[in-house]
Formats: sequence, C-alpha cells, structure tokens
Amino acid sequence: MEVREGYKQTEVGVIPEDWEVKPLPNVCQFRSGKAHEQHISDTGDYVCVNSKFISSEGKVRKFTSSNFCPARVGDVLMVMSDLPNGKALAKAYIADQEGYYAVNQRVCALTPSDAISSPYLFYILNRNRYFLKFDNGVSQTHLLNNAFAKCPVALPPTKAEQEAIAKALSDADALIESLEQLIAKKRQIKQGAMQELLTEKKRLPGFSGEWESKRVDEFGDIVTGGTPSTSMPDFWHGEYPWVTPTDISLERDMFTTERMVTPLGLAAVRRLPPNSVLVTCIASIGKNAILRSVGASNQQINAIIPAQDCDSEFLYYLFEFNTEKLLANAGTTATSIISKATFSEIDFLVPTLPEQTAIAEILSDMDAEIVALEGKLSKARQVKQGMMQELLTGNIRLVEPEAATPSATADE
Repeated sequence: MEVREGYKQTEVGVIPEDWEVKPLPNVCQFRSGKAHEQHISDTGDYVCVNSKFISSEGKVRKFTSSNFCPARVGDVLMVMSDLPNGKALAKAYIADQEGYYAVNQRVCALTPSDAISSPYLFYILNRNRYFLKFDNGVSQTHLLNNAFAKCPVALPPTKAEQEAIAKALSDADALIESLEQLIAKKRQIKQGAMQELLTEKKRLPGFSGEWESKRVDEFGDIVTGGTPSTSMPDFWHGEYPWVTPTDISLERDMFTTERMVTPLGLAAVRRLPPNSVLVTCIASIGKNAILRSVGASNQQINAIIPAQDCDSEFLYYLFEFNTEKLLANAGTTATSIISKATFSEIDFLVPTLPEQTAIAEILSDMDAEIVALEGKLSKARQVKQGMMQELLTGNIRLVEPEAATPSATADE
C-alpha cells in the first residue's frame, strides 16, 4: 500500500512523518492498584476505583483506610482485569480530584510525563485495540506489566497538538453526554405521563366517563405462539416476521425479526394480523411490542388481537406501565411464567376507545421525540468514532506541522 507524501508506515499504522511511536512506559509512569477489600465502607473518605466504577456499572464504594494506591490529578486510571468479552477491559478514567481516588488491584494508575497531555493519553488508551486483543473470549483477562510495557502509542510532536485533538474529542463526548442526559430526562417525563394518564390521575380535556375494569381476554383474542419446525428449510428465510423475546427491545413497532418465515412456515403456526400486541410471558416477562405486519411469534409470547373497542397502541403502553403487575402474576417455578389462563384473567381499568386513542397519541408523540433523540445520539457516536480514526492517526491535523515547536520528550 502506497503511503502518501508527508506520512510514514509504523507499527501503529500510517501517521505523519513528524509524529513518533513510543512504548507506553516512555510517556507515563505505571503504578499497580492494591487490594483493600477489608477497608471498604459506604461511609469511607476515598472512592474505590475498580472496573465497575470506571465502566459506570456499579455503585461507588469507598475506602476507610488511607493505605492504598492513590491517584493524582491527571492520572489515567485503566482497567487491567475483566471477565471474558467484558466491556470494562482497558476502559479508562481521568482522576480529577487529589486525595480522592483509591485504585484497587484490577486497575492501574498511569501518571503522564511532561511529554504527553493527560486527556490525549486517555483517548489513545481508552479501550485501545492493542489491549483488547489479549481478551480471548474464554478466560478472564489480566493485562500483565509486560503487555503494558510493549504497548505502542503515536504521539504528535507538541502538547499543543495533543491537547487540540483531546479538546475536539472531549467536545464530541460532551455532546454525546448531553444527548444521553436529555433522553433520560425525556424517558422520566414519559414515565410520569403514563403514571397520570393510565391511572385516571389526570383526565384529558373532553373526557369524563368512568373507566371500566376489564380482563385481558376482553381486550381481544389471545394467541399463544409456536415454533415452525427447524428441520423444514422451506419454513425459514422468508418474508414474514417470527417474533421471539430477544427480538423485542425498546422499540414499539416491529416489522422485521432476526428469523423470518415463509408462507409455509407461517401456516405451520398461528398467523397474527397487523397491530397485534405482543407480551412476553415466560422468563423475560413484560417485554412488549406491536407487530405492524402479518407474522407470528414463538411460544414465549402471548399476542392480543385487539377487539374493535381497544386501541393497540393504548394496550402497548398499558402493558409497558404495568410490567410489575405482570411479574406479580408469574408462577413461582424455576422459570418465571404467566400461563395463558392467568394472563387472560389479569384485569385493568381502561377508558372508552376515543380516550384510549387520545392517550396513546400523547405517549406516541413522546416516544417519537425520544426516537429522534436516539437517532441523533447514534449519529453523534458515529461521528466521534470517525473523529478518533482521523485525529488519533494524524490523518487530519488540527495544528499545522510547520507551526509546531517540538516540546521536551520523556527520553530527554
């Protein structure tokens, strides 16, 4: 592959000629964390930095002892040990408070040298592919010191360029975080709206009639799904969705599924018309969706084909809001299950069809806003990924090379 003028081929890929590749120990000091589980307390003074803290998957735990590996302001804290195919390995965090972070044995503290910007070090190490290659997907991964010592990093010639790159990526992260927070807020607002609209706490203008208690079997026909024979190739890879619980996510409307069936496959199970409401009743109880095309579901799903006086979208939101009620009706066997008979007898208060439709429209508008924001979030993440590819390889320069004045390196 021909390398364009002004660039060179290195062990980390093609980078500008004035960039350097250095082993990680040349640009930062490595310190291992310490195990002090006996000093863990919710009321301690020092935050325990473990893999869960860095990956934001667990609550903050604290140390009561000061005998630990402390992190200094600007240190990059990186996860060194994780489960197979985990998402925390090599995930990084920048310490921003002195005397506050206590690094445990699954994390290391990396103190940047004068030659490297701390935020730039964070971006080149966070989930770095060099470290991820040690995860074989079978056993727990422990990054050893020699793996750290051999990690190559690409360095722009000046800290000014490093900081410009880090600032651009930080701005992208800020946009992503703001969208995540806005989506979380919109979801809370929607939850509050469901609390009011689906429990008669707030009536919409123009509606005053009493709500009626109805059993699920009064909402329409209840159909338990099935599985077409997997030994019949003619049943599969068709044009009709066949829904399983794993196909049902946060999206309300379903048009396609991971496994599609042919007309023959559809004929082998119970055919569902468009706008059937799907509710999982085995294991992952309470997940629901609306099937928007002709299709079928497996035996872990009960489908409701709505009667004329029931709005499918209203039923979707009613079940979404009442997941806990569904769980309370599950059996106590090893695998949670709501039988068709039990499901049929669960009762809910519901308004007349016009009010159902009005409530569903309000909640649908909220969902549409959330979906639009999630689309922006997905795009922002893609843009950031592209920025990292371009900026961390020097393919796009934020500081003109001729304007750069080389700084002292860690080797000097």
